[in-house]
Amino acid sequence: MGPTCSIIFENEPMEKNTMIQKPRPFTTTFFNWKELTTSIIQGIAITLGTLFVYKYSVYNGFNEAHTRTMVFTALIASNIFLTLVNRSFYFSIFNTLRYKNNLILLIIGITITITGLLLFVPQLTAFFEFESLNISQLFTCIGIGFISVIWYELVKIKTQIKNYQNNISHTLCLFDSYLVLLGIFLLFLVFDSRSNTSS
Repeated sequence: MGPTCSIIFENEPMEKNTMIQKPRPFTTTFFNWKELTTSIIQGIAITLGTLFVYKYSVYNGFNEAHTRTMVFTALIASNIFLTLVNRSFYFSIFNTLRYKNNLILLIIGITITITGLLLFVPQLTAFFEFESLNISQLFTCIGIGFISVIWYELVKIKTQIKNYQNNISHTLCLFDSYLVLLGIFLLFLVFDSRSNTSS
């Protein structure tokens, strides 16, 4: 997340609601308690997600190298989704995907490429003591990484409803948020159907 914070987020455009926000008091530090609390809770959620992947791997009898690979993949996936979600703490991910920032695709593309090389190039996989994952295991890690982060979209929806005003920009913003909510619901349905099929 270090290069992401210093390169990507510094290149983000100004949000539509920037000028209607209250100015920060002079006594306010760079990070306030609300922002720190949000980051801590997001970190805890990602930790719980990676721990779930670890328990899932142990439950299925995977060896140490395979378990390490799945936890690593889930952690990388969650950080990619965290980058997309945290582009705005107010507007939904569907809204921020329309922001013009060419570095987003560049950094995420580099991250995915390096992760793919680590997982599927035998020399690198052996060097880092990983094991290649099949499609099902790979999507399991990505899905858990996604769920570990996407819940924050529900917080955005709550904030938008609280600050709702009867104009077109807020209506479109809420529409995007409800699309996110629908996507989360559909994702849970897919995971539930997969678990029922496997059992």
